[in-house]
Amino acid sequence: MGIADPDGRTLPGWAQTAVETAEFARAKGHIPHVAADGILTCRARARAVIFTTLEVPMSGHSKWATIKHKKGALDAKRGKTFTRIIKEITIAAKGGGDPDGNPRLRTAILAAKAENMPQENIKRAIQRGTGELEGVNYEEIKFEGYGPGGVAILVDVLTDNRNRAVSEIRHAFSKNGGNLGESGSVRFMFSKKGIIAVEKLAASEDQLMDIVLENGGEDLNDEGDTWEIITEPASYEAVARAIKAARIPTVMSEVTMVASTYTKLEGNGASQMIRLLEALEDCDDTQNVYSNFDMDAAQMEHAAG
Repeated sequence: MGIADPDGRTLPGWAQTAVETAEFARAKGHIPHVAADGILTCRARARAVIFTTLEVPMSGHSKWATIKHKKGALDAKRGKTFTRIIKEITIAAKGGGDPDGNPRLRTAILAAKAENMPQENIKRAIQRGTGELEGVNYEEIKFEGYGPGGVAILVDVLTDNRNRAVSEIRHAFSKNGGNLGESGSVRFMFSKKGIIAVEKLAASEDQLMDIVLENGGEDLNDEGDTWEIITEPASYEAVARAIKAARIPTVMSEVTMVASTYTKLEGNGASQMIRLLEALEDCDDTQNVYSNFDMDAAQMEHAAG
């Protein structure tokens, strides 16, 4: 027996009783559509699959980034944000100046446009990367380390002065309860994913679920007052475009590193972790900081001011 879609057509190979799968769907708070023969409809089965295939809670650092975006705390660092994105465009363009054939460059340009960076700035950054314009030669360095409570941390750096970058990152770790680790010590715990955060007031679950299903998204998570869409990097662009086309505002949209396990911090440890993240982010050459910490949402809100 196959599964009936909303038009009554049967899809062979998807046979599963409503009782078996509805329990998973209802556990997530979703009521499935059931056909007359007791089988989940195509849409309901897809909803059940999308909500049970991947159990990936957001790391505390992703939540932290979302809260800062919502509170406008990043506005004061807009100059640094522009500098970071320009560096990324420049280094990405070394792999080719055509974004259609260079996924890294395409993602960097999307990030620039999301920050309303002038097109001329983007063009010059690409030309510096391709060698059409003279520019600084940046070196990519990836640091791995540990924060309070053994939290895993990754730091991506683009620098024109390796000694300065190493010194600043090491100082930030040591001053805030962390320490640098060996290469490969924590990177295996992370995988690259696209994350798009949408306030619940901006879109319904069904509306976002349709976008996720139709554009190759991976999951839709309930994160309190926001929905969090998870995608594979290759699908991120299509999902982000669909969100924009639907005129749905986002509070965060980026390709990031998501951890497979998380470390919960409380009290002084959590506060120290926030200070460490901010110190690492404030280093001149830092591009991205990722971690696998989690903490109480109220404390995170308070720390964000």
